[in-house]
Amino acid sequence: MTEQQRAEQQSAFTLEVHSNGIGVVTIDVPGESMNTLKATFVDEVTELMAEIKSNSNLKGLVFISGKASSFVAGADIRMINDCRSAEDAESLARQGQALFDQIENLDIPVIAAVHGPALGGGLELALACHGRVLSDSPKTVIGLPEVQLGLLPGSGGTQRLPRAVGIQQGLTMMLTGKQLRPSQARKLGLANEVVPQSILLQAAMELALKGKPAQPKPKLNTMGKLLEGPLKSVLFNKAREQAQKKALNNYPAIDRIIDTVRVGVTKGMKAGLAYEAKQFGELAMTPESKQLRGIFFATTEMKKETGAEGTQPAKVKKAAVLGGGLMGGGIAHVTITKAKIPVRLKDINQDGIRNALGYHHKLLSPRLKRRHISKAEFEKQILMLTGSLDYSGFRNADIVVEAVFEDLELKQKMVADIEEHAAEHTIFATNTSSLPITQIAAKAERPEQVIGLHYFSPVEKMPLAEIITHAGTSPETIATTVEFAKKQGKTPIVVADGAGFYVNRILAPYMNEAARLLLAGEPIEALDKALVKFGFPVGPVALLDEVGIDVASKVAPILRNELGDRFEAPDAFSKLLDDGRKGRKTEKGFYQYGAKVKGKQVDTSVYQVLGIQPSAKRKASDIAERCVLPMLNEAAWCLQESIIRSPRDGDIGAIFGIGFPPFRGGPFRYMDTLGVQQVVARLNALAEQEGERFKPCELLVKMAAQNESFYND
Repeated sequence: MTEQQRAEQQSAFTLEVHSNGIGVVTIDVPGESMNTLKATFVDEVTELMAEIKSNSNLKGLVFISGKASSFVAGADIRMINDCRSAEDAESLARQGQALFDQIENLDIPVIAAVHGPALGGGLELALACHGRVLSDSPKTVIGLPEVQLGLLPGSGGTQRLPRAVGIQQGLTMMLTGKQLRPSQARKLGLANEVVPQSILLQAAMELALKGKPAQPKPKLNTMGKLLEGPLKSVLFNKAREQAQKKALNNYPAIDRIIDTVRVGVTKGMKAGLAYEAKQFGELAMTPESKQLRGIFFATTEMKKETGAEGTQPAKVKKAAVLGGGLMGGGIAHVTITKAKIPVRLKDINQDGIRNALGYHHKLLSPRLKRRHISKAEFEKQILMLTGSLDYSGFRNADIVVEAVFEDLELKQKMVADIEEHAAEHTIFATNTSSLPITQIAAKAERPEQVIGLHYFSPVEKMPLAEIITHAGTSPETIATTVEFAKKQGKTPIVVADGAGFYVNRILAPYMNEAARLLLAGEPIEALDKALVKFGFPVGPVALLDEVGIDVASKVAPILRNELGDRFEAPDAFSKLLDDGRKGRKTEKGFYQYGAKVKGKQVDTSVYQVLGIQPSAKRKASDIAERCVLPMLNEAAWCLQESIIRSPRDGDIGAIFGIGFPPFRGGPFRYMDTLGVQQVVARLNALAEQEGERFKPCELLVKMAAQNESFYND
């Protein structure tokens, strides 16, 4: 019998009755690092419930996880992918509802003892229990994040959560996927007690022995009565308005969640559950959910990869950072707070060191204030960052991340300095955004230990890291850097060396086309609104203000020189810079800035600087196509030239690096949705109208001729 067969025969639920009359159900899914709920558990739980009901000596029941660091991380998403119709997915939801109904309807007290994540189906299980005890561990979080997969909670969550915390808070949690810490859960009434993990089971059993915990006054009933009157629609309409302000109707799950809660409020729990199951089934079949689930599977798969097949990463015990600017400070911060690795930071003057230390303190302080970390942990993490004007303390650094100015000679000098002052095994990772890694490593004594590690600003918020390899980078350097980035909380993609690498390279043509449309007279608001409607978090003109007009002006000629005419940028940067416009950092760009400016307002004086008279002439869909198609084409160029390893990496890089609309799945998934033949046809049409820069790459032309797609799932 194989290990897998043995695992399949083991039960995920085991019941042990203690001498105090409390039965403890341990959830431990065989062969998995975290518990996830599967359709195959229906028979197991049914048998378990029968055993519990037949035992008249049981005084109470506790559900606890057998995993060291999680309660139940949610339902197994693969079940949804296996569904072939909305009816299949609806049936799945009904099964989950029936299981949790059995738990809720037990005559004895049922308590969930939660340590680690209780998300999605995990929280729905806990909500079906009569009480909840949470560990005070920072690992413990609860939430219903199904909206991030284009779904709604399908096992009673849309009905039980609002009844527990109130409609407004319940909707907020479900519409945002917000996760609560133990203290927040207790404040809202979702946790009866919060205790140290060491006494979690004991506390849960003691709570069960007291009888069914008194439920909080149902906030739903009062609100339900209120909603029968003239204000019936106000709360739900307001929730819809606020949610769609950002989503712009691109995410169907939002309206379905609001509608499902409303049915439960106005027509009762039974009607709400029936409506929930139906909506879950329909959402599971939407293209938006399919794409969002695809991102989930891709990132899950990437977590298991080292970036260099067959090579294990070396352990990083200490890191160093060169440069105390916002980038250097941000890199140091995530290394300490996420990776739990101490950092030695070097700058050429004390101001740089003070800036980095101050930035680290600034980012940590809110966590202390909100009690996400203790005073002792706060002080420990503050002390994990030390500064120096020389290379003292670098000898025991396993990796050095360089974040100095974009100057080739300076970066080459940094490589030489690290090879002299650090250990022989030390990796030199450069955070360059434009200079080829091959050139930075050109004079290195150990070029195999030089690699690119490109973060996006602000480092503490942006989820992507590009790991850039040159021809001589060793597999161990790649694997170690990939693992280091993961521990910093990043999703890393490994890309080959080349101008712009991947993310900036596909972003440039998109930005260039937006600039051309602006110079042709399209208003700034029209351009940005069109691309936000398409699904980007911000429009291209607003993004240029954020990145910095001066930065874009430096990168543009590098890309043009390395990659050719299709990267020719419109001649507007010099006029803007001559007028002192660098964007948000100087509070002067395309938009207005300052304390007195309310909302996002265009600085209309920029039109005069550029010598244009704005006039809206194009439809939003035409603007979006004009800007997005060159990005799609360039993504295909990068795959053709092996800059990226796969369409999957290209999709994740675009979504996490520049905010390509997640519900469209990324550039390659989106091209599959449109059809590669259609993409090529539109590019050819634009090439005839606008110029050769739109000409589709050979890979796209070949795929269109053979009617191929990037994915075969």
